[in-house]
Amino acid sequence: MRFLVPLLGFLLIPFYIFSQTEANPAVWSHEVNKISDTEYELVFKGKIMDGWHVYSQYTAEGGSLPSEFTFEKAGEDYELIGKTEESETIKEYSDIFEVEETFFKKEAIFTQKIKLLNPEVRQVSVNLFYQICKEVCIPKDYLFQISLDGKAFVETQKELDEKSVAIGESLKLDLKNKDLLNQGGLTDSEGKSNLWMIFGLGFLGGLIALLTPCVFPMIPLTVSFFTKQSQQKSKGIANAVLYGFFIVLIYFLLSLPFHLFNSVDSQILNTIATNIWLNVFFFVIFVVFAFSFFGYFELTLPSSWANKMDSASSKVGGSLGIFFMALTLAIVSFSCTGPILGGLLGSTTLAEGNVATNLTMGMVGFGLALALPFALFALFPTWLNSLPKSGGWMTTVKVVLGFLELALAFKFLSNADLVGNWGIFKREIFLGIWIVLFVLMTLYLFGIFRFPHDGPKKKLSSTRKLFGVLSLAFSVYLILGVLNVTPLKLLSGFPPPDFYSVVKTESDCPLGLDCFKDFEEGVAYAKEVNKPILLDFTGWACVNCRKMEENVWSHSSVYPLLKEEYVLISLYVDDRKELPESEKFDFKFDSGRIKSIETIGQKWGTFQTVNFNAASQPYYVLLSPNLEILNDAVQYVDVETYKAWLTSGLEKHQLSMNK
Repeated sequence: MRFLVPLLGFLLIPFYIFSQTEANPAVWSHEVNKISDTEYELVFKGKIMDGWHVYSQYTAEGGSLPSEFTFEKAGEDYELIGKTEESETIKEYSDIFEVEETFFKKEAIFTQKIKLLNPEVRQVSVNLFYQICKEVCIPKDYLFQISLDGKAFVETQKELDEKSVAIGESLKLDLKNKDLLNQGGLTDSEGKSNLWMIFGLGFLGGLIALLTPCVFPMIPLTVSFFTKQSQQKSKGIANAVLYGFFIVLIYFLLSLPFHLFNSVDSQILNTIATNIWLNVFFFVIFVVFAFSFFGYFELTLPSSWANKMDSASSKVGGSLGIFFMALTLAIVSFSCTGPILGGLLGSTTLAEGNVATNLTMGMVGFGLALALPFALFALFPTWLNSLPKSGGWMTTVKVVLGFLELALAFKFLSNADLVGNWGIFKREIFLGIWIVLFVLMTLYLFGIFRFPHDGPKKKLSSTRKLFGVLSLAFSVYLILGVLNVTPLKLLSGFPPPDFYSVVKTESDCPLGLDCFKDFEEGVAYAKEVNKPILLDFTGWACVNCRKMEENVWSHSSVYPLLKEEYVLISLYVDDRKELPESEKFDFKFDSGRIKSIETIGQKWGTFQTVNFNAASQPYYVLLSPNLEILNDAVQYVDVETYKAWLTSGLEKHQLSMNK
């Protein structure tokens, strides 16, 4: 638990994926020293920017990630002599991981001796994985292409770059009417609507957090402190309002690291949301959250943090002291707010649009909901008398939240299953697990069983019975959905798609449509039948993609158009299946960073970025068979808008054919 706590304290910001604040914090080079005709010494040098540090290969286990060299074809073309040696390192104890870490500052030098097994070998490829840290940590890879005669490295790297550019250029389409594409395919009104929904979810999460034992008792105590410590009532009110403002500010600041992600890679946010092991990590963490809410243990940040903040607020006083008081509240209430914020992070990761912007809106909404009572009760102190007393009802709130955390946990595990093509959590199995969870929640609300931290058994309140009935109704709704008695419109997009079923389906495309999952094959067929193309950038873990398919594509006015008038090409940007060796390539970004394209999803994600300057899903483009863009791109829209868009594309295709 001590290992998990610091991670939870940072609101589950993925511990392997952060953005860099400088373009290249470490610049790598190499040297080759010939020892004999068959033995060479390889020297890898890294110049590290001030303030940054790279970890040793031999840093303590349980801390930050060590550097790791992979020598390609070692054991075939050559053998390693001894271990990879290192230059002078620094050792320092980490309070976060509670281990002594070993790292480099300013310069890192690694030396490895090799002995050739094949005398004809003249080039060695070595991949370095390392973690470089400042305020944030970034995992990175660097590929060394080494010529053993020491003559051709610059030329070899140049050839590699040129090859990357050439392959990257081959992904680019010769699109006609490209000016029709809007930026991102989403109107301002839709974008604002989505952001306000995320803000509303955050605000709702904050209101729920207010009802937990960690926050609720703090309201009258804090308000009384501000109103009584000041001789002037107006000053006490101003301090309480400032306290509320600082609460909002703190949660806003916690979302800022996410805004650095796009500077690394336009696809990185998608990678975060669809990474298999990150989704498994979220599953484990949410299960931990749930059992903490069930009362089996309590998650807290180190008490020293709260003590230091409390001490600072007492010493400095004034506005800065009030800021430290707000920070103290954020820390001491973490055992209740942390899991809710984790759910908020998970929801924004799954939502349409920019994850960073979504998270900021959600965090601001959450902070505002927490802050409002402190300001309002300071303005109207008589309202404090109407507050319900703290009691067992707050424990019930925590347990219900625990069940909801478990339900969300299985969504992340389902994402990993879909993206990894495991074939385990089919639609019926996922819904079956949810049925069990909500039946158990129903039984708890009706007092059939209890958890360790429940107080003495009392008569059930009307509110608890009401929520028990709602939970039972939702359980029945899920059962009817599994039996295909009623469509699960309320959950549209959340469970796995309908074709991902334990029952064998005729098509692995949405709604039984015919679709192509390779662009070239789809275009060739479109030319053969002379039909326009619906290019669908989608993802296995894309919630809004499923919503579009289940709510819009299935509509009686849209489905016939898709089935009869268009050639559907669905490209899954999160497909983790590996490309054949002959189709793997390196892609060079404008920043100069080279990314290895090894999976189907990486290929189509790069394809989308290169041709349409977009990185979110769903993303729909209408094309003629000769790659003429027929309309602007759209994303998550309603039935009427989508139908009109498809109809307009058909009309433009007909006009182009008649010319």
